[in-house]
Amino acid sequence: MTDTPAPPSPPAALSDAVLDRLLAATGVHEVPTPWAELTGAAFPGPVGSVRCFHGAGPVASVVRISLVVPPVGLDSHMVFAFGAADGPLPHFTLDAVRTGDAYAFHLDLVQRADLAPHPAYTDRVYGPLTGHHAHAEALPGLSPAHIGPRQRSLMSPWMLVHRADEAALTAIGPVATAYLDHWLALAADFPAEAAEEVKATDLADRDRRVRALLFSREIDPVWAQVDRLLGARTTDALRALLITGSPVPPEDAP
Repeated sequence: MTDTPAPPSPPAALSDAVLDRLLAATGVHEVPTPWAELTGAAFPGPVGSVRCFHGAGPVASVVRISLVVPPVGLDSHMVFAFGAADGPLPHFTLDAVRTGDAYAFHLDLVQRADLAPHPAYTDRVYGPLTGHHAHAEALPGLSPAHIGPRQRSLMSPWMLVHRADEAALTAIGPVATAYLDHWLALAADFPAEAAEEVKATDLADRDRRVRALLFSREIDPVWAQVDRLLGARTTDALRALLITGSPVPPEDAP
């Protein structure tokens, strides 16, 4: 008799659903990375994996990083979909995590231009998320995640970042789908008025600087935890992948 595979964990199931929808809708193609299996010195066998996809047009790349280490109760899955460097499409991000018996998630469209002086960009790109954001904030079983103001400054005001119980994480699924469907609609037909309003912004330069900060060790303490699991060189290579969208062998990472 063949054993029935165990169902995916709630964080893995949420991440799988988002990644499958992204791949079906964007037409990106998978490219090889050196990290089909991630390993760490402290644990035998694989402790995670990386998948990377490239695209043409408004969607430049999609990256999924999974870290699964049952001995320490870690089950973490991050999906990032990056707009083209020189385009106004925000970056979509979902991070779903279980540590022990607790869950957490992070969901956002990372802004590509400063929102305050660009009301058309703000209203057209983020306005449709307002109802979904309010619905999610009111769900039972959520509590605030502890991230600093410096990290928050790199994200959008429509960011959702919470600790959750299992029921609340499951309830976030439709919200994540709504955020993703809106992002896919923007990718397919970005509002001309919003694009026109931010055309004076050097989008590629701003994106390069923001991504370097977003995935920096100094601002996000999670990288110190990844260091302990994978080692500094592999961690820096994964950071470089997220900053540039291009796989870099660990020996060539910064």
